Amino acid sequence: MLFAVRGTASELDARARAILFDRGFSADPLVQDRVTEILLRVRRDGDSALRALARELDRVDLDELEVSREACTRALEMLDPVVRRAMERAGDNIARVHAANPASAYEIEAERGVVVGRRPDPLMRAGVYAPGGRAAYPSSVLMGVIPARIAGVREIVLCSPPTSGSGNPSSVVLAAAAIAGVDRVFAVGGAGAIAAMAYGTDTIPRVDRIVGPGNAYVAEAKLQVARVVGTDAPAGPSELLVIVDEGGDPEFVAREMLAQAEHDDDACVVCVTVGSEIARRVEQELHLLLKRQPRASIIEAALATRGALLEASSVDAALRFAEAYAPEHLLLAVGDPEAVLPRVRNAGSIFLGPAASVSFGDYMTGANHVLPTGALARSYSGLSTQDFIRWTTYQRVSPAAAERLAEGVAVFAEAEGLTAHADAARAWRAAPRPTEVTT
Repeated sequence: MLFAVRGTASELDARARAILFDRGFSADPLVQDRVTEILLRVRRDGDSALRALARELDRVDLDELEVSREACTRALEMLDPVVRRAMERAGDNIARVHAANPASAYEIEAERGVVVGRRPDPLMRAGVYAPGGRAAYPSSVLMGVIPARIAGVREIVLCSPPTSGSGNPSSVVLAAAAIAGVDRVFAVGGAGAIAAMAYGTDTIPRVDRIVGPGNAYVAEAKLQVARVVGTDAPAGPSELLVIVDEGGDPEFVAREMLAQAEHDDDACVVCVTVGSEIARRVEQELHLLLKRQPRASIIEAALATRGALLEASSVDAALRFAEAYAPEHLLLAVGDPEAVLPRVRNAGSIFLGPAASVSFGDYMTGANHVLPTGALARSYSGLSTQDFIRWTTYQRVSPAAAERLAEGVAVFAEAEGLTAHADAARAWRAAPRPTEVTT
């Protein structure tokens, strides 16, 4: 059977709902314990712990944890020119899109003489994690670093696992670091890298926020350090929900499903069809195309574990399912996606129509591919420049306004049993008023 779940989207039984909706972040206790041990080890022993972890986990002896800027420049110069042009184009689009979302300071006079303001302040230092291991992800470097640079972060550091040959991260990761404008790069991976950026070591500076995808150990490490450093939304396996009506292109839908399912065995790929005939045609195309996929075994495992082919009575019924499912990626392969768009809620990123491949968003459109998974699109947004600023609030109160506020604040404070607060407020009512300067 190709899919874990078949049926009608509005009539799923408890087993089917558990498969589709219980995809949160309850980590394996063994992963939790191992991550806790690594965090404590790095916090206690710093650089020596990181070198020991590199020997144990990456089979690499590291003379230096930091990668020179020259190594990044060389990696960029040696990169295949075709690949370089694609990466630079992606970087330009990411910068253009993220620069269009500025944070603006403001002031508001809540009442006469009482002014409250907020201003956006870029973080001093941000840390970006780029996965390594079985595959390198230069796209994640661009997606994490460029918004931080656009936001005005003073220093951006990158951690990525060392490779067994050079002891440096993958050459394409280093090339992406050069394109994106990373300030410092470290050949450190896994939970150890998250610990180093969260707590700081002699070599790796402590950062104000950590972003970027990773495996279960990285995700768990980010959850455990969240009390001492800001992090982005917890990230799990890739997710795609497709809504397609009878006029949709079944081959396009099948290709999109295969593309997301090939990430790994845990990928979550669901198709909701408006009509039974289009469901039959999508499944037929999947079987035909799957035979030609080099990662067919991974795709089959993903679809058999978290995949679903469901039917809905209408686009509105499909949207109700999507709102509850809250996918990382939502593809609207319907006749008029622009009309549907305003009715969509709870999706990390929405793709409109038969030309909007999710792969384009993964790499080149400029939208960020660091997105909430595990139904967290209900409360989190995709990575943006806003993740690299903090807001400073300030308040200005004139002496006349202070006198007017005094009694109301005192009454409120006394209702909460805070007498000293009340006294501090009433002091302004009784005290001689400083001379106000008016213009």
